Amino acid sequence: MKAFYHKNQKKHSPKFYIKHGKPTPAKEIPEREDVFIKVINELNIPLEEANDFGMSFISAVHTPNYLFFLKTIYPKWALLSEPSSEIFPESHPVKHTPSYPKDTIGQIGWHIMDLSCPIGEESWLGAYASAQTAISAADCIATGKSSTAYAACRPPGHHAHSDGAAGFCILNNSAIAAERLLKDFDRVAILDVDLHHGNGTQAIFWNRRDVMTISIHADPAICYPHYWGYEHEKGEGQGYGFNINFPIPEGTSDNDYMYVLEKAIEQLKTYSPDVIILALGLDASEQDPIDMLGLTTPGFSEIGQRVKALNLPTLIVQEGGYISPILGDNLAALLKAFINE
Repeated sequence: MKAFYHKNQKKHSPKFYIKHGKPTPAKEIPEREDVFIKVINELNIPLEEANDFGMSFISAVHTPNYLFFLKTIYPKWALLSEPSSEIFPESHPVKHTPSYPKDTIGQIGWHIMDLSCPIGEESWLGAYASAQTAISAADCIATGKSSTAYAACRPPGHHAHSDGAAGFCILNNSAIAAERLLKDFDRVAILDVDLHHGNGTQAIFWNRRDVMTISIHADPAICYPHYWGYEHEKGEGQGYGFNINFPIPEGTSDNDYMYVLEKAIEQLKTYSPDVIILALGLDASEQDPIDMLGLTTPGFSEIGQRVKALNLPTLIVQEGGYISPILGDNLAALLKAFINE
């Protein structure tokens, strides 16, 4: 097993987001990376700094307008009258129209989908580094250097749509990694075990069957992202039936979670993928500050063991999971299942 990261990921350092109408200290902070790296070192997993693969896999997922926006918006924001240090939208189009806005405020509302994903002066550099971390780990698997790789990504990515940032996510790392894997594998499966539904990943592959998307998450009727993640959402066109959602009740703990996980794995087996991306959210933990689900540290170990038992090349991409006394323990418990290849 190998692990990857890039030091520039810390350049994205949000200070707050809006929750229940109030500024709330950011949870997706650079210190998360320190926890991940500490675990990797303690487990003696070889750790490499991500290579720079350029824009090709990123631009296969995200639209040109969105990528240009991310690269160039902050200097425009800084020219506004008394701007804050981080970019937040002032308005959103209820539905996208054919008229892409020309002004700064309009573009911000178009591309930043909610109030949980502020963009700072160096956020593009951090998000780009996080995407390169995912690509580097995918490349490691695709080139046969290891059958398992862990991408210690932050910011996370699974809420990012092809043209928008949301839910602490700017670039969709799992989707970008899938594009790299598709260069060497015919069929990719993404199994997302984050607390929240991977709505961005679902949207990106909605009409495709070369990537199956499966998400186990807290019921969106009571949890972010609210508008996506219901069982009836199965994809469209060629992708119909290749998107599967398992919404679960608030407070779900290990036994009930494993019952659902086994159903998800059976669906995955039916697809018969060549490689798996495990979109690893540790925020389903019983001690995560979001406090919605109840997985224990042994529960994360069990997830790792069941995915490992599929005996397929596996890329683990870090999604959510926020600072708590057992964040590192949960990551270590899952990774240990993959160490002995």
